[in-house]
Amino acid sequence: MIPTKRDEDDLKLLLDVLPPRIKSAVESCKKLSEMIEVVLDLGKLAEVRFLSDVLYVKSGTVTQDDIDYVTSKVGEFTSDNRAGIERTLHRISAIRNRQGKIVGLTCRVGKAIIGTIDIIRDIIESNKNILFLGPPGIGKTTKLREAARVLSDEFKKRVIVVDTSNEIGGDGDIPHPGIGLARRMQVASPDMQHKVMTEAVENHMPEVVIIDEIGTEAEASAARTIAERGVQLVGTAHGIFIDNILKNPTLSDLVGGVQTVILGDEEAKRRHTQKAILERKAPPTFDIAIEIREKDKFAIYIDVAGAVDKLLRGVEPRPEIRVRTTGGKVEVKKAPPEMPELTLEEEVKAKEQKVREKVRMYPFGVNRTAVDRAIRAMQLPAEVVGSPDDADIVLTIKSKARPNSKIVQIADEHNVQIHVIRKNTAVQVNKFLKYYFRVGGGDEAEEIAKREAEEAIEKVIQTNKSVDLSPQNAYIRRLQHQMVDKKNLHSESVGEEPKRRIRIYPR
Repeated sequence: MIPTKRDEDDLKLLLDVLPPRIKSAVESCKKLSEMIEVVLDLGKLAEVRFLSDVLYVKSGTVTQDDIDYVTSKVGEFTSDNRAGIERTLHRISAIRNRQGKIVGLTCRVGKAIIGTIDIIRDIIESNKNILFLGPPGIGKTTKLREAARVLSDEFKKRVIVVDTSNEIGGDGDIPHPGIGLARRMQVASPDMQHKVMTEAVENHMPEVVIIDEIGTEAEASAARTIAERGVQLVGTAHGIFIDNILKNPTLSDLVGGVQTVILGDEEAKRRHTQKAILERKAPPTFDIAIEIREKDKFAIYIDVAGAVDKLLRGVEPRPEIRVRTTGGKVEVKKAPPEMPELTLEEEVKAKEQKVREKVRMYPFGVNRTAVDRAIRAMQLPAEVVGSPDDADIVLTIKSKARPNSKIVQIADEHNVQIHVIRKNTAVQVNKFLKYYFRVGGGDEAEEIAKREAEEAIEKVIQTNKSVDLSPQNAYIRRLQHQMVDKKNLHSESVGEEPKRRIRIYPR
């Protein structure tokens, strides 16, 4: 992926709108090409944000004159508080106070990067409807822009970009060359986006429509209308994973929607399920979903309908994973082959087996809610049951477990193990569960992880740079998050299991 010469020239235009002292500090940065955005908030130090670092401009806090200097040099702010620089891809977003005065700015760098979709080029060329998902700043809009260029320039398709806030095609009436020969339809305000989507199809006969940030029910409906007219749709939506879209009632139609089906008593009993079950409502608007996990890592669901059906049955779908290595090589991990569809009897047996794999725990004299909460917090393979008949183990307290006591007799009758804790407290429950399931390798591993977090927190405070901790299980990561929160810092979990870890950010 190679930034174009035009991007270098455009970056100078963004620097030119910054106050001179801030511009000077930014220009002196060694990693200028990796800059993502400049943040100016009244009364705070200016921030220069990079892919994995933040630089603070120490020459003084941001003043109202600094903010006014920038706003005087950019285009007009629209109703969504965004502005731009003529014929560039940069985006200037404003924060206003209660009186409407601008007191903060986010000056985001926009780049047209050639080659950013090479890793998924075959999918872009497939004529199928494609939905990109991922967190903000991961590069969804950049990939839409490159898709517009490839489809219009190299495949000579009639492409229309519905460009809310001019984020794909840049500010001004003449679109940025980054979208190639694609035509661009501007949107007066975000609440008009769905109307412009429909207008694009009705008035201009496109073969491809590209749309960023589908976020409302009206936009989801317009997307379905476009797809049903045989026009290829390439877009993004407000979500990180495909199940985020499925659980969002506003956007679930993009992946087929969800409906509740009521089974008869006999059928529910036969399936070992509740009478009300969830099923996919309709064919999905988008055929393919691509989760952008990292900058050059994609999880691809070639069959969205099949993935949604699995999710609704409680089965985790397995996407194809594509990664571009540091050497530029593309590694592909194909999705495992689909297993033959199970008969109803086989599916019931599989569910019963899955239940049996969990440790069934019956609390006696111990707070059920505390046990259940601890199991969920540590993500343990266990569940709380309401009867010793259904239990693998009984958890009780010392005062209830005297010889010949009721619970001891019941446990003996059912041939169930009985485990005793001293008191009915959350601390005692957690300690037992950690011991029983060997969570975190014991107290020693937990203490080591805590010390590592303490040292990392101190380093972040001293250096103002983010720090990654060693990979840990969900329970220890939760403890580390709590430690970070107490220091008023920000943290998030990054990476995939078994290498998922905490990343700590400065204030």
